[in-house]
Amino acid sequence: MAEVRAGVDALDRELVALLARRFGYMDAAARIKPARSQVRDEARKAEVIANASAAATAAGLPAGLAEALWETLVEASIAHELGVWDALRRDPTSDAA
Repeated sequence: MAEVRAGVDALDRELVALLARRFGYMDAAARIKPARSQVRDEARKAEVIANASAAATAAGLPAGLAEALWETLVEASIAHELGVWDALRRDPTSDAA
């Protein structure tokens, strides 16, 4: 059992590293998109979730797993990207009180 737990822990560290890499792309998207309204793209969100679902099905994962995980992941990504978008465009003089 110790080997199984060690394997799970190692895999979790890899998943976190992949998530950090994914969020790096969200940072890039926030820099590129000229309008804040472009951050939330429902068509793209649906496409990302459908792609993950198809990959999960092909990998033999339980039905609905990818949809639930990616719904959370994409919403967290959007929230992160909005925060970065706002931070990049914040007027530093507006913080002076």
